Amino acid sequence: MIDDLILNYVLLFVFLEVYEVWWQRAPSIMGMLLRMNKYYSKSVFLFLLMQPTFYFSIGFAMLSEYNLYAMILLFLKTADISTKILLLEQVFTKRKLSHELSLILLAPINNFLPYIGLLIYPFLIYLAL
Repeated sequence: MIDDLILNYVLLFVFLEVYEVWWQRAPSIMGMLLRMNKYYSKSVFLFLLMQPTFYFSIGFAMLSEYNLYAMILLFLKTADISTKILLLEQVFTKRKLSHELSLILLAPINNFLPYIGLLIYPFLIYLAL
């Protein structure tokens, strides 16, 4: 049976990840970027506050004594936020996109895509503990 501590961490993370998926939900990556830009244009700190799983991964890495799997989780969440910020800057601040990138951003995404984190990240939490 799964230890209560692991279950609590996984459930908390799933709850926070569902929140992130909920507020970023859109039919395309550009739609997701538009929703994120509402917060990013007000303040980068507000945008970062809207990413609670990032803070969870920082705390979890410290609590698990910097376990390899916890560090992988932290790296993935950091790469995720960095990519979002880079895309927001490229699309809304610099306003320079290649034709290929604009086609990718406007293409519809599979309904399953935003929920991939709900499969990958809890598994890393389980492995870390």
